[in-house]
Amino acid sequence: MTLTDYTQITAERALDVVNEAIDNAEALLGSVIAVADSRTYENTLAPIDRAFVLLNDAFGVGGFMSQVHPDEEVRSAGAAAEEKYGKWLAGLAFRRDLYEAIKDYSQTDDAAALVGERQRNLEYWLRDFRRAGQDLPAAERDEIEELRNKLIEINVAFERNLSEWDDGIDVTAEQLAGLPDSYVERLAKGKREGESRVTVTYPDYVPFMDQAQNRPLRQWLQFKFMNRAATANIRLLNEAVELRWQIARKLGYSTFAEYAMETKMADPKAVDDFYGSIVPGLKALATAELEALQALMEEDLPGEEIQPWDWAYYDSAQRKRDYGVDDNEVAEYFPLETAVQGMFDICGDMFSIDFEEVEDPKAWHEDVSVYAISDRVTGDVIAHYYADLHPRPGKFSHAACWRLRAGVEQDGAYRRPIAAVAANFTKPTAGSPSLLKHDEAVTLFHEFGHVLHNTLTEVKLPRFSGTATERDFVEAPSQIMENWMWEPEVLSRFARHYKTADPIPDELIINMVAARDQNVALKTLRQVFYGHYDMALHAGDGPSDAHDAYYDLADLTMFPPHEGTNFGASFGHMANDGYVAGYYGYLWSKVYGDDMFSLFEAEGVLNPDVGMRYRREILAKGGTIDGMDLLRNFLGREPNSEAFLSKIGLG
Repeated sequence: MTLTDYTQITAERALDVVNEAIDNAEALLGSVIAVADSRTYENTLAPIDRAFVLLNDAFGVGGFMSQVHPDEEVRSAGAAAEEKYGKWLAGLAFRRDLYEAIKDYSQTDDAAALVGERQRNLEYWLRDFRRAGQDLPAAERDEIEELRNKLIEINVAFERNLSEWDDGIDVTAEQLAGLPDSYVERLAKGKREGESRVTVTYPDYVPFMDQAQNRPLRQWLQFKFMNRAATANIRLLNEAVELRWQIARKLGYSTFAEYAMETKMADPKAVDDFYGSIVPGLKALATAELEALQALMEEDLPGEEIQPWDWAYYDSAQRKRDYGVDDNEVAEYFPLETAVQGMFDICGDMFSIDFEEVEDPKAWHEDVSVYAISDRVTGDVIAHYYADLHPRPGKFSHAACWRLRAGVEQDGAYRRPIAAVAANFTKPTAGSPSLLKHDEAVTLFHEFGHVLHNTLTEVKLPRFSGTATERDFVEAPSQIMENWMWEPEVLSRFARHYKTADPIPDELIINMVAARDQNVALKTLRQVFYGHYDMALHAGDGPSDAHDAYYDLADLTMFPPHEGTNFGASFGHMANDGYVAGYYGYLWSKVYGDDMFSLFEAEGVLNPDVGMRYRREILAKGGTIDGMDLLRNFLGREPNSEAFLSKIGLG
C-alpha cells in the first residue's frame, strides 16, 4: 500500500475523503442489517471491522489535517472532517438496527464459539450499546446522542482555538538577559525597531520561563500563556462539563467519572486511594524543596515570595548551582537529528527493527520527515512513521502521536500501520541546528513510545490495534521510554556536541542523572494537581466551574494561583474524551512503565532479549487483553509500585 500524497490534499479533498469513507462504511453496515440467513461473524461483525478501517484511514488523510496542515483553509476543512468522523463513530452505538443485529448474533452458536480478539470484540460491542443507553426508550437515547454530538463539536472547537491562538510579548535586547544567543537569534522581530517577539509557543515560552532574568516579563508571559483562548475556551469547557454530567445522569451513573472510567483499569475510588497514598509524603518532601528555592530567590530579591512564574527559573538556577548542569550546555549535545538517529539505533537494537528515511515523501509540509520501519529479521517493511517536529502558525501546539493507519489483518495480508508525531521543537537556523533541551529529548522518546505501540502491533482487528488499550494503560509504553534518556549507557551512545562531535562528558552525564531527582516532589505534585483538576470537573455530584476549580486546587502545587488566569482554557486534555476523567493515567501508567523498566535495569537496560519480550508481550498485543494481564505476561509476576515510589522519593 502506497503512502498518501499529502501535497494534493485540498480543503475540498480533506472533507471529501471522510464523506466517501462514510458512504462506503454505510454500505457495509447496510449489508449487516440486511442479513436474512443465519448470522455469523463474517456477515455481522466483519463488515463493521472493515468500516472502522475505512474511517480510520480517512481520518489519517482528512481529519488529521486540522492539526498540521500549513494552509488555514485546509485546517478548517480538516476540523469539519474530524467532527464528522467523530460523530459518525460515536453514533454507531446509538443505532437501533445495528444493536439488534449484533444482539441477535450474540445469541447464536457461532458467537458462543468465538475466542480471542473476535470474542472480545463482540463483548465490547455489547458493552458499547449498553453504555449508549440501548436499554432506554428511544427518545432518551436520541437526547443522549444529541448531547454526544454537541460534545464532539465543542472538543473540535476547543482544540482549534488553541492551535490558532497567536499571542506574545515584544522585548528589547536588555530584557532578554539570561537567555543564550542561539535563542535570541531565532526570535521573530517585534513591532518596534530593535525589539524581538517572544510568543506563547513552547519553543519560545519554555526557555524564557527557565532563563529570563526579567521577573515582571516572566509574569506577563505566563499570564498570556495561561490565558490562551481564555474567553472562548473556558465557556466551551464549562459547557462540555455540563454535557458530560447530563450524559452520565441520563445513563444512570452518579458522575461522569464513574461512566468514563468503567472502561479503564481504575475507578474513581482507586484514583482517590492512589493520590491519597502519595500526596502526604510528597507534600512533606516538597516543603523542603520549596524552602530551598525560596532561599535561592532571597539572594536575588530579599523579602519576595516565590510565585508560579519564578518556579521554572529558580529550578533551572538551582540545577546549575548544585549540579553544574546548564540546560544550554546540555542542549549542545542533543542536536535533533543526532537524537533521532540515536533513538532509532537504540530501538532498532532492542526491538529488532530498522529505519530508513523515505525520499520525497510528499508530506503536508517540507519540515516533515517520513521513515519506513522494517523488521530486522525478515527485512520486510512493516510500518511508516511521520515526524513533524517544528512549530508553525496554526499547527497543533504541544506534542502528541496520532494513528494515521491501523495495523490490521485484511484480505489475507497485514496492512502496514502508520503513525505520526507532531511536536514543537526549536527550528534550526542558518548558524545552528535544532538543539534539544534534555526535557525535550525526553519528550521525543516519550512520543516515540506511542509510535512503537502503533507500528509494532500484530493485532488482527482495528478495535484493538496499537494504542487501543485501556486509556489509563496507554501511557505506559511512552512512560517507559523516558527512562532510557536518563541512562548513562544510552546517552553515551549518541549524545554528541553539535560543533565538535565530541561525546557528552561522563561527568556531565553523572551530574544530569543526579539532578534528575531535584524538586521531584514539586514536579509530581503538579501532575497530581492536573489529575485532581480533571476529577474535580468530572467526579462531583454536579458540574464544577472550570475557572474556579483552578483556584480551589492550586495549593496542591505548593504555589499560589496566578491571579487573573484561566488555566482550564488551555488544558487541551480536557477536550479529548480519552483523557477526560483520565488524566490521572499519566501517573497511574508511570507506575507500570517504571515497573516494566525495572526488568531492563535488572537484566541490562539495552538487553535485546528483554526488548524482544517487551515487543511481543506489550507492543504487539495492543488492546487484545487487559492491561494488567499484559503487565503480568511481560513481568512474569504481579505488578508493583516499588520502582515508581523510589523515583518520586517515597521508596
